[in-house]
Amino acid sequence: MIVEVAMLNIKAGLSQEFEHAFLKAEKIIQRMNGYISHEMKRCIEQNDKYILFVRWETLEDHTEGFRKSDEYQDWKALLHHFYDPFPQVEHYV
Repeated sequence: MIVEVAMLNIKAGLSQEFEHAFLKAEKIIQRMNGYISHEMKRCIEQNDKYILFVRWETLEDHTEGFRKSDEYQDWKALLHHFYDPFPQVEHYV
């Protein structure tokens, strides 16, 4: 198992819209091959900041399976316009 970790900085004042969009987006990722679980937490000290953890069976399930899928295009359309700057994503064991 690997853990994908992303710090999500959301454009000021759009957190509520982002959270609503994420409820739709999480249904996409939950259907992906190799997906295990995820959790997203809102930062206490900084408004409009979140951390996302996604557990995958393998690194390739995320980088190849999800990111190169048609479903990823739907994920992007729902979420990517909220980010500023675009998040750095790292993987951990």
